[in-house]
Amino acid sequence: MMISLPGRRRLLSLSLLAAAVNLLPSGAAPGAAGQDVPPKRPPAGAPPRDFDFLFGSWRVRHRRLKERLAGCTEWEEFDGTCTCRPLLEGSGNVDDNVLELPEGTYRGVGLRSFDAETKTWAIWWLDSRRPHVLDVPVIGRFQDGVGTFEADDTLRGQPIRMRFTWSRVTPRSAHWEQAFSPDGGKTWETNWRMEFTRTA
Repeated sequence: MMISLPGRRRLLSLSLLAAAVNLLPSGAAPGAAGQDVPPKRPPAGAPPRDFDFLFGSWRVRHRRLKERLAGCTEWEEFDGTCTCRPLLEGSGNVDDNVLELPEGTYRGVGLRSFDAETKTWAIWWLDSRRPHVLDVPVIGRFQDGVGTFEADDTLRGQPIRMRFTWSRVTPRSAHWEQAFSPDGGKTWETNWRMEFTRTA
């Protein structure tokens, strides 16, 4: 029996559709009654998304203790800006900061890099007041929406523990603070707070 050309095209289309459906896992035909299509998972080794919230431009309000680990209770406030972008195909990022201190404005750079083996971030700081000095990196991770990063450092020649914390993250705002511990983390003094408000 001869099949017309339109009929042959329809038969070929049905055959290709049937072959495609047969390649799907059993019970995974899209749109089947009572079945949901599983969400796509990121491929193994996909870059972390922890700091994606920071990409863009921000206005920053700073509040900082005048002296650290010295019993000081006097705070100073000043403004600044921050602009952040990704690096290393998303496994790192860098931000450019302007800090308008009462005694004079300076610039600083925050650099972050993710270690896929330990699932931790390292954060370095470099600023224009000491352009050849890269600060000790704080290392940590985000958990339950809060990022905590710590390192051993020195202050006035004495060993201290340093901590950065990111919290209260929304699409338009974020909170950062820095704290020092003179006793290995038993007690902490918060000495710097930054409130971020997105501008772009």
